[in-house]
Amino acid sequence: VQLQASGGGLVQAGGSLELSCEASGRTFSRGAMAWFRQAPGKEREFVVSITWSGKKSYYADSVKGRFTISRDNAKNTVYLQMNSLKFEDTAVYYCATDQDSMPYTYYSDNYYRTHESYDFWGQGTQVTVSS
Repeated sequence: VQLQASGGGLVQAGGSLELSCEASGRTFSRGAMAWFRQAPGKEREFVVSITWSGKKSYYADSVKGRFTISRDNAKNTVYLQMNSLKFEDTAVYYCATDQDSMPYTYYSDNYYRTHESYDFWGQGTQVTVSS
């Protein structure tokens, strides 16, 4: 599976960005999708994820109410709409998928928030929020 993330950039605090991640190489709709981020000097952290069907999504407390994840299985693409951006949202954002797991399956809530659940990762896109 290849994941291509795009949409990052420089934005002022309070502004918005939409990230996209397009998948190729396998049946996109079979697996969960997630976004993680990594700021300089920090570990990679969970941001948001969505089940294969799009019916359930999970958010880190730090982005709840500001970020929205969605997916279009017909376009093999997952989106991350980021509103009310803060300086602390500055990071490289990575999309990921769990394509090696059982397809079309629902797991525990914790599964969708865990880095180790995802076996394919995109190259990352930089988001910089100026204060």
